[in-house]
Amino acid sequence: MSRSAPTSHRFVAPSGIGLAVHDWGGEGSPVLLAHPTGFHGRAWAPVAAGLIDAGRKVWSFDFRGHGDSDRSPDGQYRWEEFAQDALAVTHHLDLAGVPGLLAAGHSKGAAALLWGAVHEPGTYPRIWAFEPIILPFESPIGATDNPLSAGARRRRGQWPSRDEALASYGSKPPLNALSPAALGAYVEYGMRDRADGTVELKCRPEDEATIYMMGATLGLFPHLDRVEGPVLVACGETTTAITPDFAALLVEALPHATLEVWKGRGHFGPLEDPGQAVASMVRFAEAQGSPKR
Repeated sequence: MSRSAPTSHRFVAPSGIGLAVHDWGGEGSPVLLAHPTGFHGRAWAPVAAGLIDAGRKVWSFDFRGHGDSDRSPDGQYRWEEFAQDALAVTHHLDLAGVPGLLAAGHSKGAAALLWGAVHEPGTYPRIWAFEPIILPFESPIGATDNPLSAGARRRRGQWPSRDEALASYGSKPPLNALSPAALGAYVEYGMRDRADGTVELKCRPEDEATIYMMGATLGLFPHLDRVEGPVLVACGETTTAITPDFAALLVEALPHATLEVWKGRGHFGPLEDPGQAVASMVRFAEAQGSPKR
């Protein structure tokens, strides 16, 4: 499996936000990877490597407030703005509407791609969506505190070293579910060095908490019938986020969608089992007319 690091750069989106983009290399039909809340584009490392080996050209990026992208200037983190980040990256890379493009997202990343498909039809010819955070309600809910936002506020934001953070995360839920490669990439590139020799999370706990609070405000469910292209909605069998029953409601609301339930996996499915993610993405892309070349 390929192990090369991506070539990364930043650009300023039309929103004025500086966004970091990661070019993993490869050849063939392109794949754009959109990460979940609290992570960053380089956490996709083992998935990107597998996709390259499968004959794909791979890109990922950091949403605002994550990785090496700018924080939100007003600190609100509206979820439609994450969708605008994804669209900005897609246009920046000249990928919008490319016939072979596979847009693949996890959690918030998947919801952002589906929002983009509603508001800019044709941008994403096909979408692979693992547990998109789209609540099956006809009207959006206001920003509300919840167990995820409360947990994020309690998250430790500073560590003596990356090694100590890695050992801690790998020893207990929820991050111990991640594959070693995904967890290693999350820690290595999700923390920045401080002047005093310690390290801190690039996605600040208070920002992550706000993002979770804002998740229910997206109000996308009643508009899913406007998604024109094929969508694969995948979920973990044991998840407590977008359960198989919830995922089935999303599939029913989408005009051209199928459901895939991952046995024994939870909400972190693509980062738990990168090989299964690669196989699922490639199988879906090829079935929907996106060959390797």
